[in-house]
Amino acid sequence: MNVHEFQAKQLLARYGVVVPKGKAVTSKDAAEKWVSQLDSSIYAVKAQIHAGGRGLAGGVKLTKKREEVGALAKSLLGITLVTHQTGPQGQKIRRVLIEEGVAIKKELYLSLLIDRRTGWPVFISCPEGGMDIEELAKTNPQAIHKEYIDPSSGFQPFHGRNLMLNLGLHVMGPQVAKLFRALVGNLYRFFMEKDASQVEINPLVITEDQEVIALDAKVIFDDNALARHPDVLKVRDLHEEEKLEIEASKHGLNYVKLDGTIGCMVNGAGLAMATMDLIKLAGGEPANFLDVGGGASQETVKEAFKILLSDRKVKGIFVNIFGGIVRCERIAGGIIAAAEEMHVRVPIVVRLQGTNAEQGRNLLNKSGLKLKATTDLWEGAQAVVELTSGPSKKSRAA
Repeated sequence: MNVHEFQAKQLLARYGVVVPKGKAVTSKDAAEKWVSQLDSSIYAVKAQIHAGGRGLAGGVKLTKKREEVGALAKSLLGITLVTHQTGPQGQKIRRVLIEEGVAIKKELYLSLLIDRRTGWPVFISCPEGGMDIEELAKTNPQAIHKEYIDPSSGFQPFHGRNLMLNLGLHVMGPQVAKLFRALVGNLYRFFMEKDASQVEINPLVITEDQEVIALDAKVIFDDNALARHPDVLKVRDLHEEEKLEIEASKHGLNYVKLDGTIGCMVNGAGLAMATMDLIKLAGGEPANFLDVGGGASQETVKEAFKILLSDRKVKGIFVNIFGGIVRCERIAGGIIAAAEEMHVRVPIVVRLQGTNAEQGRNLLNKSGLKLKATTDLWEGAQAVVELTSGPSKKSRAA
């Protein structure tokens, strides 16, 4: 789950991470009322959406005049901001963060996430903050330092010293060194206690007054752990999430919307990824990732099918089920129930294998639905591509 920048900063501040004084507002009047309480040489007005690249897209405004803050807030509120992360549809700005500026002496990059190879938390740091870290990793990889944390022993003082040395902060005086080591320790504690999957501070700044401040903050939480953190769950902003993904979460479905035209319904994440790969190999583009899970009921399958059909981009559906715990006749029943309710007008290809697969295929054949049944995965992928976009130019040998 993503949260807004102002929410991330509020949560981090509870763990001792220093952030600029600021407040999120929803109107010009509220912006003017808040900024009247600040006393700074510069003010920032920052669009609050769940996407990066806001500055480059015009979503961050700076001014040295307090009286201009209200007008800048009004100019952003209500508009649709398009960044490289929102896609062409953009995201509507419903809040802006009004912050006091700081006198920056040095900008750094710092993040904490789970390393997929080791399964350990890892700090990623770079002495060049405020930049696109992915691009920097390509052009200057030696500038990036990784500090792995063994979860069995947790964060230790030497981790903080290693990060400090690699960022060159040891030459900036004892106060900076002390504050930085405290910050990374607090960041790790927050990360572990709140079940975060990523924390990114870009930039982390050293001020002229030798303070260490998180000038920006991005936090992503593990959805599977939200039940343990009601304080995090209550700040969820449904306006920022895909409507179909919200609906899927209500039914316990693992669904991610993509940009293709072939809807996929599969049981098991690994099989779902393989199915998407085969659709692309056959010349098509998957419209989603959808894992109905190993114990899906007929009702769950029905809801999953309805979600697929609610995507206007979908031109065809590929159902790929290997029945283990889940029984194939349940899948068939859910498909039939959803198709009858939704009046399906797109081609459907169904591949059922495993537990009660023959019963499932018999139910589908007797349903009167216009669909193609197959027992071969590659054949099914080719069939759904051909039915939605003409003959595939790919072959198994490809």
